[in-house]
Amino acid sequence: MKLERIGEVFVIRLDETENRFNPGWVGDYLRLLDEAESASGPAALVTAGTGKFFSNGLDLDWITTHRAGAAALLGDVLELFARALESSLPTVAAIQGHCYAAGAMLAIAHDYRIMREDRGFLCFPEIHIRVPFTPGMADLVAGKLTPQAARDAMLFGTRYTAPDALRAGIVDEVAAADAVADRAIALAASLVGKDAATLRAIKRAVHARALDSLRNDPANTALGGLFAD
Repeated sequence: MKLERIGEVFVIRLDETENRFNPGWVGDYLRLLDEAESASGPAALVTAGTGKFFSNGLDLDWITTHRAGAAALLGDVLELFARALESSLPTVAAIQGHCYAAGAMLAIAHDYRIMREDRGFLCFPEIHIRVPFTPGMADLVAGKLTPQAARDAMLFGTRYTAPDALRAGIVDEVAAADAVADRAIALAASLVGKDAATLRAIKRAVHARALDSLRNDPANTALGGLFAD
């Protein structure tokens, strides 16, 4: 994972194959987010995948071999979602490949989403793998999707192609494979110039329920308990 700057746009490149969420990956993302948000002058942020995957979500192999750390990892992942959701920068997710589970939650925590038009799926497969959403995750998804899309995505694990996701309002645009990142960068560049403190304050108001749930609902620890069993 690396941070680039293209004009006024910071780009976090997700380049670790499936981009699974483990402590090192989450820590790296938060460090780069801190770096982008602390820069002076107008700026925006793009999170861009590379290769076949945007992200396949939680690193289940890591969790299997570090069960005692599952709850702590979950807490860090929920904080990652909260940080993306309330970022002081305009944010765009460039979804060039498969975007599943916690990876899809990170994508929808961005202000805008652009998805590759011809390949790749976006899916919340929790119903299929028998892992319930934590309250924070559920409120994040429900707050970003229409009621109908949230029903289909969360209760029934609908797998969306880019055109399907666009029709459902989950993504804002689709683009050719070689244009996803460039289009995301161009969109992000068009959004710079907003006062950072004001933007963050408004995001915190708009997403107040999800942010409170992600950070403060004690039932969020239940998923960590599932993995620790």
